[in-house]
This record gives sequence, structure tokens and C-alpha cells, in this order.
Amino acid sequence: MKAPKSFRLHIGIFGRRNAGKSSLLNALTNQEVSIVSNVAGTTTDPVEKPMEFLPLGPVLFIDTAGIDDVGSLGEKRVKKTMAVFDRTDLGIIVSNFAEWGEHEHQLITEFKKREIPFVVVFNKIDCFKEKPDVISQLDSAKIAYAFTSVSIDKGIPELRQLLIQQAHPDFINRPVILSDLVGPGETAVLVIPIDKEAPKGRLILPQVQSIRDLLDNNSLCVVVKEQELREALSMLNKPPELVVTDSQAFLKVAADTPKEIPLTSFSILFARFQADLTEMVRGAMAIEQLKAGDKVLIAEACSHHPVGEDIGTVKIPRWLTQYVGEKLQIDNIRGHDFPKNISEYKIIIHCGACMWNRREMLTRIMLARQAGVAITNYGLTIAYSLGIFERALQPFPAALDIYMNHKKI
Repeated sequence: MKAPKSFRLHIGIFGRRNAGKSSLLNALTNQEVSIVSNVAGTTTDPVEKPMEFLPLGPVLFIDTAGIDDVGSLGEKRVKKTMAVFDRTDLGIIVSNFAEWGEHEHQLITEFKKREIPFVVVFNKIDCFKEKPDVISQLDSAKIAYAFTSVSIDKGIPELRQLLIQQAHPDFINRPVILSDLVGPGETAVLVIPIDKEAPKGRLILPQVQSIRDLLDNNSLCVVVKEQELREALSMLNKPPELVVTDSQAFLKVAADTPKEIPLTSFSILFARFQADLTEMVRGAMAIEQLKAGDKVLIAEACSHHPVGEDIGTVKIPRWLTQYVGEKLQIDNIRGHDFPKNISEYKIIIHCGACMWNRREMLTRIMLARQAGVAITNYGLTIAYSLGIFERALQPFPAALDIYMNHKKI
């Protein structure tokens, strides 16, 4: 089975039209991934290519349209290109000495503003002479660079090595999902409801990833449906270190799990794994301030078609409305699109983003912080709305302290 996108280092390739971005991608992957042409603007939409890039492991290369595209269509392509920054973990700026200038400095500024590591690639070096002043500027700014020519097969191995060196250590030493909460030889019980939205014949990604994380840690894993939880707990020789539930079954699972056993949800685990748990705990507390007519944005990373009692479009709006006791204005969005004017919302409630990389979620948190808008996720919202927030944060002392201190104010 291929590694999911959320586990892949996202490497975005940026530059002007006809800088050789697509040719470079094909050379790095040893495949004809992107169409290559002498016609400027051949790449119109981001092109993705997953591959194994040892020793980094699974990566996702993203080829983008030219940053200097023009016209009404060109503006839309540039907008799509700039959106790729939201999910880029490591950037490549492709240019040549003849064209180096404003557009390249714009890209450097964007990378630095977002604190994304990047490298500069001077492509087509068989066609353009080196400019010492440009190199001197990069050296002074401590910006890594490489020289390549796809046509004469030069510099690709060196570029590969440079990318490996520039990759953020957090990707190589990726945090665990829950195995730090369950020691080797200890047990976790995972409660997985099987309902209309459960994919036929398989489990959803957070559940599969949690099981694998436990197995990698030599921990024991018991998987049950919510109806069998009470019996499963009674059959264990000693209490489990942790019970994890699908957030939609929170109330029943909380009722059937003894209070001395730590309890949380897959979604809350992913608030830590894919985002920033403390920031999202603070965001959830904004639910307390909601009042009639307030606008709420519910964001779903996946573009699946809602079925029946859908969590994002039906259940969370219902639970929120019941908690607030007043009618709210709720907007739903899906996929990578994100409203420009989020300041009109009182709170953003996001899914666990299991199909994305962490960078995109951190970008959305940054945008919410800049706009002064609270942001949280599905699991934390459900726990807060149902009155079991403190219980759900029990496994995370730092996050629990934030909530308890807030209650004292």
C-alpha cells in the first residue's frame, strides 16, 4: 500500500514560465511526470508526483505554473501556484542567471515569511553564464543553491543531496500519534464504530495509522465497536493505558469507560499529530462565547460526498446549536480552498486533516491567528459541546492545564 499524502514530505517546485521546472521534476523522479515544452506556460495546474526519495522516504513533488504568468488565465494560475505554499514542506526555486530578479526575490520572501526551508536551483547552466554578484547575495543570506542542466544530465545527484540536507529534522523525526501514551507491552483499546460513513471493507486512515503506531512501539492493541467496549474491558487482566474512540461515540464510550482510565478520541490525537493541540484547545474554548447569529466555518479536508448523519454538515451543527441554545450561521467548505476573509467568522472548526501534511494545517492555524479567529477541530468541538472536554484532555496534561486555568478566570 502506498504511503498516504499526510506522511509524505511535500516538495514544491516554483519559478518563472519556461525556467525548466517540469524538466527538473522529470529528472528528479526519473519519469516523464510533467509535460515539457518550449512554449511558456505549459504547466497550468499543480502536478503531483509521489515517490520514495531515500533516505527521506516518501515524498510528494508538486510542479507549479509559472509565477510570472500573465493575463486573466495567468492570474488564476499564479493564484493556484501561491496556494501550493500552504502545503509545501521544502521548496525549490528554479531560475537562471539571465532572469534572476523580482520574481525570485518574491519567492524567497514568501518562503522566509512562512519559515519553509528552500533551495535555489540555477538551471540550464549550459546556456547561461554564472553571475558572481547573485551567488554572493545568496552566500551572504545563507541560502543553499545548486547548478543543474537536465539536457546534459548535470547536477541532479548534487541537488538530491542538497534537498536531503535542507529537509526539516521534524519530518525525519516525526512525532508519534499515541504510542508515547501507551508503553511497550501495555494496552490501548480503540473503539471504532461501523456506520454508514465507514468505508466498506476497511478502516479510515486515522484508525489504521493509530494501529500501526502502536504495533511499531510493541504495544498491544484491542479493537472493538462501541457496543462491545464494556465487555472487552471486563475481559482484560488489567486496565488499558488508554481508550481511544471515534468522536461521534464519545458519550457512550465515556459512560462505559471507568473514570480512572484515560480517554480521548482519534480526532483529538490528530489535533496534536497534524496540527497544534494547545492552539486548538484554546480555540475550542471560544465555543463558550458563541451567540445567536454568529458565523461558524466548518472545514473538511476531504471532498467526500456527505452520507446520512454526516459529521461536518449535520452532527456538529446540531450539537453546537444545542449547546449555544441559539441559531448559528454555519458555512461548510471542503478541500484545499480556504476563504480569503475568515475574519467574519467567530470560530473555525476543522476536521483532523488525516489526508493532508501537517504544514497545511499549521498554515491554516497561522491564518486564523492573524485574523484573530479561534480555530479548533471536530473532536475537541464534540467533546466541548457534549460536556466531556476535561475528560477528553486527561491524557494531555499541558493541554488540560490550559483549560483548567481558563475555567478559574
